[in-house]
Amino acid sequence: MKAAEALSEFVHAGLASGADRPAMVQALKGAGWAEAEIEAALAQWADAPGLPPVPRPSAYVSAREALLYGLLFIALGVVSSHIVMLGFGIIEYLLPDPYESYPGDGGWLRWPIATLIAFLPLFLYLNRQANRHGADETRRQRSLVRRWVASVTMLIALLALLCDVVTVVYVFLGGDLSARFLAKALLVAVMGGLVLAYYRDEME
Repeated sequence: MKAAEALSEFVHAGLASGADRPAMVQALKGAGWAEAEIEAALAQWADAPGLPPVPRPSAYVSAREALLYGLLFIALGVVSSHIVMLGFGIIEYLLPDPYESYPGDGGWLRWPIATLIAFLPLFLYLNRQANRHGADETRRQRSLVRRWVASVTMLIALLALLCDVVTVVYVFLGGDLSARFLAKALLVAVMGGLVLAYYRDEME
């Protein structure tokens, strides 16, 4: 029997026999269990007058959700990165580099535009499906796939923001700050902030 299963069975047996929760916490702490493990084990059972301990629903993993949120993760990454690419192109057009003799015809912007035309509708559709699937607040909070995808996405967004700040400081210390560079840095920061805002509810 795994340690977690033994802990869960002990908690169930204790609650079924009428043991006091604080007393069980102290006993488990004395046996060496971590506070987080004890809280998780106790949270698995709800008290109901005249009834044995009632099991609470636990977190789950769904193959359907893995497909949905995996595709949503990819679509969000593609859309956000190509919006930044497109924004960089617009910034370079509006704020041309005076030392660039041949700015080019902007033909490379066709790629981010084509990508957004393909992936933006996909992202909007997947986002609608995810919102519909997660309409049940209790079910949404128990989805491990949804929380893991949100955590990984927010980690990437935070790393992008940190790299953006480091780059701005580095360029500032070198005395090479320009309106063009600041506009690009601001665009990256805004996009990172939007991604964080998109998943902010998942961390509650």
